[in-house]
Amino acid sequence: MLSVVVDAQARAELATDLDELFREGARRMLAVALEGEVEAYIAAHAELVDEHGHRLVVRNGHAPARTLTTGVGQVEVVRPRVDDRRVDPATGARVQFHSMLLPRWCRRSPKVAEVLPLLYLHGLSSLDFVPALEHFLGAAAGLSASVITRLTTQWQAEQEAFLQRDLSERDYVYCWADGIHFNIRLEEGRLCCLVIVGVRADGTKELVAVADGTRESTDDWAELLRDCRRRGMRAPVVMVGDGALGLWRALREVFPATREQRCWVHKAANVLNALPKSVHAGARRALNEIAQAEGRAHAERAIEALVADYGAKWPKAVAKITDDQEALLTFFDFPAEHWVHLRTTNPIESTFSPVRARTRVTKGPGSKQAGLAMVFKLLEAAEGRWRAVNGPHLVALVRAGARFEKGRLIERPKEAPEEEIDEVAA
Repeated sequence: MLSVVVDAQARAELATDLDELFREGARRMLAVALEGEVEAYIAAHAELVDEHGHRLVVRNGHAPARTLTTGVGQVEVVRPRVDDRRVDPATGARVQFHSMLLPRWCRRSPKVAEVLPLLYLHGLSSLDFVPALEHFLGAAAGLSASVITRLTTQWQAEQEAFLQRDLSERDYVYCWADGIHFNIRLEEGRLCCLVIVGVRADGTKELVAVADGTRESTDDWAELLRDCRRRGMRAPVVMVGDGALGLWRALREVFPATREQRCWVHKAANVLNALPKSVHAGARRALNEIAQAEGRAHAERAIEALVADYGAKWPKAVAKITDDQEALLTFFDFPAEHWVHLRTTNPIESTFSPVRARTRVTKGPGSKQAGLAMVFKLLEAAEGRWRAVNGPHLVALVRAGARFEKGRLIERPKEAPEEEIDEVAA
């Protein structure tokens, strides 16, 4: 019986590094695709000749090899060149061949270009890019700190354009408003970033505004709301926020018809802070019974029980509920499917976690403009993962003025027939 014996040295020579195999495969496939693109371009213009019968579009060798940063590492690419002798009759300039697969100045694949800002936004310091990624992408991948710094300038321009867009074609039925505060590393003071997220008539969530505020004052919020109104924003049916008085004063001034809903997470934390720790467990159950009640009547009875149990000894803590009772129970007048969304400002709070992670790494952004751009890009990236509200078909009914009792529809608006409600949803 015959057998093949391979010694250790031969086995090592035959073994191929898996990553190197991927890179070689990517190089070969890209080379074939580029050759095919050029051949198709030349074949499409093969009938074009000059007065001497020579073709106007021919091959012209290859451009110098360049290194492209891809998801599998550094790949060397040799791009075929085309000699296109045609002249544009409008401009008189020579026509040039532009590859759709590999643009002339491309040095990184689009996927790598997307990953770099995301890594920065989610906490990787610009100075850490080279040591963190050179093992995967190569030492010459062009991942210097200046590359990331240039991205922040681009993000600032995108954020400015976002704040100028027209809102007349959008209808936000519900809105959440909140602010995030963090230090400025290279400047004095702190950045107060005001954020508004809305729910459109089809139930999808969308970022409405990101703006700088000196603090969460009435003037700051009023200026932001007035700017949204100038750009065509309609008054939302409900605004959800924490206990910041500036927001609510501004809302009554700019959108007086909008109803207020206080965030139960913030309110519960405020109440517990005013109570001794020995009664936190019981007080937390009492607060949950109010917020999770099956209807407004049940919640009102639970508030009466809270007052009876804790009002005598801790009146200030109980007053935090009774003083804002109407604003805390607003969500009961809307579809039960929407209660979980309207009770808290979680759509904003949960998105702010990567912002805080980023600022912990960098000790705060270098400037207010950079901080606003960072928050804007993080929220923009998170927007694609926001899920629509439960019962999205009911949002249009809310805008149309339908009435709900215990979370169930009891009356359709007489002035809005069903076909008109469908138009609102569209």
